[in-house]
Amino acid sequence: MQTKTKINKIILAEPRGFCAGVNRAIEIVNLALDLHGKPLYVRHEIVHNHHVVDDFKERGVIFIEELAEVPDDSVLIFSAHGTAPEVIEAAKARGLKFIDAVCPLVTKVHMEIMKAIRDDKKVIYIGHRGHQEVLGAIGYSPDNSDKGTKATHKDQFNPEQKIFLLETTQAVPKLKVAIGDVPCVVATQTTLSVDDTQTIISQLAKEFSQIELPKSDDICYATQNRQDAVKELAKVTDLILIIGSKTSSNTLRLVELAKNLGKDCELVPDPKDFDIASLQAGRGNLPTEGLIVGISSGASAPEFLVNALISKLASGIEVSVETLKYKEEKIVFPLPKELL
Repeated sequence: MQTKTKINKIILAEPRGFCAGVNRAIEIVNLALDLHGKPLYVRHEIVHNHHVVDDFKERGVIFIEELAEVPDDSVLIFSAHGTAPEVIEAAKARGLKFIDAVCPLVTKVHMEIMKAIRDDKKVIYIGHRGHQEVLGAIGYSPDNSDKGTKATHKDQFNPEQKIFLLETTQAVPKLKVAIGDVPCVVATQTTLSVDDTQTIISQLAKEFSQIELPKSDDICYATQNRQDAVKELAKVTDLILIIGSKTSSNTLRLVELAKNLGKDCELVPDPKDFDIASLQAGRGNLPTEGLIVGISSGASAPEFLVNALISKLASGIEVSVETLKYKEEKIVFPLPKELL
């Protein structure tokens, strides 16, 4: 018997897929192409999904990493993840026309970082080393020797710096020894949920007496909603498939969350490459008949990938498809004035 005949039901998590920040960033590139034509330059991937990026490449978008790669008199877009101010100033100095597609939630965190530094407070930034959003945020320190989170070793803190990247609870005591019990402000990578950061924040609150913890609205609503929806999905499914890129932080966290809940879970970067036989391979604890499969997707995964996966799973058999609605999202972010 083929594995695919064992699937009885597919349950879709809602919300899933594109968040308001990703929708805004993609619309910015689309409108900029209409307005300025090609070639159009984008620094870093506009969002972390190769399907979106490849589509834009076919339409004349050139993705670059360094400003030196952008010819004079070109139009440049900065990605949704945020850009260090020194890069923006360099673009201004060259006279480049640019549009900043940074997510407004990221901008809000940047403003709080700048205010803390002006108030002569240390900033403790919780995030994943090397992530583009982290690189942009760290760059807001005027004298930080670890601009790209590459110059210093992990969990080794220079007390002269203004911003300190924190990734684990184990690093909290080391930071306390390095800087003492000084006034400090905590900021977080927006694509981390409350669940992702609560253990580190709790530890910081114990160690530092003059600490300002992040506001609840600094956490990306989409990250939290998608994680909560997967928690509900785990209660009613045998197996969960998460669609999204291997480079997407929020997508990988959905996979990790499902597994931590004791649920079989697999990342699906591209449904066309997904092997249906892998549903049963190495998973002896799954039912041999009547399998219930849950599907969700990261905040930068297009909905057509969800439809493609459903079609593949249901090919040649009758499978009911249901939606588990956790929360309705109505947030829409305004476009930059340059495109209005």
